[in-house]
Amino acid sequence: MYEVVVEGPEVDLLEKIKKARSKDEDIVRVVEEMKKTGVKKLRGNEWKIEGDLVLKKGKVYVLKDEELRAEIIWLHHDVLAAGYRGRWKTVELVTRNYWWPGVTRDVGKYVEGCDLCQRMKNRTEEPTGKLKLSEVPQKT
Repeated sequence: MYEVVVEGPEVDLLEKIKKARSKDEDIVRVVEEMKKTGVKKLRGNEWKIEGDLVLKKGKVYVLKDEELRAEIIWLHHDVLAAGYRGRWKTVELVTRNYWWPGVTRDVGKYVEGCDLCQRMKNRTEEPTGKLKLSEVPQKT
Protein backbone atom coordinates (compact mmCIF):
# COMPACT_ATOMS: atom_id res chain seq x y z
CA MET A 1 0.00 0.00 0.00
CA TYR A 2 1.35 3.41 -0.99
CA GLU A 3 0.97 6.53 1.10
CA VAL A 4 1.53 10.07 -0.09
CA VAL A 5 3.11 12.23 2.58
CA VAL A 6 2.89 15.98 2.07
CA GLU A 7 3.58 18.84 4.43
CA GLY A 8 4.45 22.51 4.47
CA PRO A 9 4.18 24.23 1.09
CA GLU A 10 3.14 20.98 -0.61
CA VAL A 11 -0.28 21.16 1.08
CA ASP A 12 -1.08 24.21 -1.10
CA LEU A 13 0.09 22.26 -4.16
CA LEU A 14 -2.48 19.54 -3.52
CA GLU A 15 -5.24 22.16 -3.50
CA LYS A 16 -3.95 23.54 -6.82
CA ILE A 17 -3.83 20.03 -8.27
CA LYS A 18 -7.44 19.42 -7.24
CA LYS A 19 -8.53 22.71 -8.86
CA ALA A 20 -6.54 22.07 -12.07
CA ARG A 21 -8.35 18.83 -12.84
CA SER A 22 -10.52 20.48 -15.47
CA LYS A 23 -7.42 21.12 -17.64
CA ASP A 24 -6.85 17.42 -18.33
CA GLU A 25 -9.97 16.24 -20.17
CA ASP A 26 -8.87 12.60 -20.48
CA ILE A 27 -8.30 12.21 -16.75
CA VAL A 28 -11.49 14.11 -15.91
CA ARG A 29 -13.49 11.79 -18.20
CA VAL A 30 -11.95 8.65 -16.68
CA VAL A 31 -12.40 9.90 -13.11
CA GLU A 32 -16.02 10.86 -13.75
CA GLU A 33 -16.72 7.40 -15.23
CA MET A 34 -15.05 5.78 -12.23
CA LYS A 35 -17.22 7.86 -9.87
CA LYS A 36 -20.43 7.01 -11.78
CA THR A 37 -19.76 3.29 -11.60
CA GLY A 38 -18.43 3.41 -8.03
CA VAL A 39 -15.01 2.11 -9.05
CA LYS A 40 -12.23 3.29 -6.74
CA LYS A 41 -9.37 1.47 -8.45
CA LEU A 42 -8.43 0.94 -12.07
CA ARG A 43 -6.03 -1.74 -13.36
CA GLY A 44 -5.30 -3.29 -10.00
CA ASN A 45 -3.57 -0.82 -7.73
CA GLU A 46 -2.03 1.29 -10.49
CA TRP A 47 -4.70 4.05 -10.65
CA LYS A 48 -7.13 5.07 -7.96
CA ILE A 49 -9.06 8.03 -6.60
CA GLU A 50 -8.64 9.39 -3.09
CA GLY A 51 -10.92 12.32 -2.43
CA ASP A 52 -10.38 14.75 -5.28
CA LEU A 53 -6.92 13.42 -6.14
CA VAL A 54 -6.03 10.89 -8.82
CA LEU A 55 -3.17 8.61 -7.80
CA LYS A 56 -0.97 6.46 -9.99
CA LYS A 57 0.92 3.82 -8.04
CA GLY A 58 0.37 5.89 -4.91
CA LYS A 59 1.74 9.10 -6.39
CA VAL A 60 -0.36 12.20 -7.01
CA TYR A 61 -1.05 12.55 -10.73
CA VAL A 62 -0.27 16.15 -11.73
CA LEU A 63 -2.55 17.36 -14.46
CA LYS A 64 -1.64 19.17 -17.68
CA ASP A 65 -0.85 22.49 -16.00
CA GLU A 66 2.64 23.70 -16.92
CA GLU A 67 2.75 26.32 -14.16
CA LEU A 68 1.76 23.79 -11.54
CA ARG A 69 4.34 21.27 -12.75
CA ALA A 70 7.03 23.99 -12.78
CA GLU A 71 6.07 24.97 -9.22
CA ILE A 72 6.47 21.37 -8.07
CA ILE A 73 9.89 21.13 -9.72
CA TRP A 74 10.90 24.51 -8.25
CA LEU A 75 9.85 23.38 -4.78
CA HIS A 76 12.02 20.25 -5.06
CA HIS A 77 14.98 21.97 -6.75
CA ASP A 78 15.33 25.64 -5.75
CA VAL A 79 14.17 25.66 -2.13
CA LEU A 80 17.11 25.66 0.29
CA ALA A 81 16.11 22.33 1.82
CA ALA A 82 16.31 20.71 -1.61
CA GLY A 83 19.50 22.59 -2.42
CA TYR A 84 20.06 22.60 -6.22
CA ARG A 85 20.92 18.92 -6.34
CA GLY A 86 20.86 18.58 -10.11
CA ARG A 87 18.70 16.61 -12.51
CA TRP A 88 18.58 13.10 -11.06
CA LYS A 89 18.25 14.08 -7.41
CA THR A 90 15.45 16.49 -8.34
CA VAL A 91 13.69 13.72 -10.31
CA GLU A 92 14.01 11.44 -7.29
CA LEU A 93 12.60 14.11 -4.94
CA VAL A 94 9.68 15.03 -7.23
CA THR A 95 8.70 11.43 -7.96
CA ARG A 96 8.51 10.48 -4.30
CA ASN A 97 5.00 11.94 -4.24
CA TYR A 98 4.13 13.16 -7.76
CA TRP A 99 3.93 11.75 -11.28
CA TRP A 100 2.99 12.92 -14.76
CA PRO A 101 3.95 11.79 -18.26
CA GLY A 102 7.37 13.28 -19.06
CA VAL A 103 8.32 14.23 -15.49
CA THR A 104 11.97 13.28 -16.08
CA ARG A 105 12.12 15.34 -19.29
CA ASP A 106 10.49 18.35 -17.60
CA VAL A 107 12.93 18.23 -14.68
CA GLY A 108 15.84 17.95 -17.12
CA LYS A 109 14.71 21.06 -19.02
CA TYR A 110 14.27 22.94 -15.76
CA VAL A 111 17.76 22.03 -14.50
CA GLU A 112 19.34 22.87 -17.88
CA GLY A 113 17.81 26.34 -17.55
CA CYS A 114 19.09 26.82 -14.00
CA ASP A 115 22.00 29.26 -14.08
CA LEU A 116 23.42 28.18 -10.72
CA CYS A 117 23.33 24.49 -11.68
CA GLN A 118 25.10 25.20 -14.95
CA ARG A 119 27.82 27.22 -13.21
CA MET A 120 28.33 24.62 -10.46
CA LYS A 121 28.13 21.60 -12.76
CA ASN A 122 31.08 19.19 -12.78
CA ARG A 123 32.56 19.22 -16.26
CA THR A 124 33.84 15.90 -17.53
CA GLU A 125 35.77 17.17 -20.55
CA GLU A 126 39.51 17.83 -20.44
CA PRO A 127 40.51 21.39 -19.55
CA THR A 128 41.78 23.46 -22.44
CA GLY A 129 45.58 23.36 -22.70
CA LYS A 130 48.00 26.22 -23.23
CA LEU A 131 48.21 27.86 -26.61
CA LYS A 132 51.14 26.73 -28.70
CA LEU A 133 53.37 29.43 -30.11
CA SER A 134 52.25 28.57 -33.64
CA GLU A 135 48.60 29.28 -32.62
CA VAL A 136 49.32 32.78 -31.29
CA PRO A 137 48.57 35.42 -33.90
CA GLN A 138 51.75 37.15 -35.08
CA LYS A 139 52.05 40.94 -34.87
CA THR A 140 52.91 42.56 -38.17
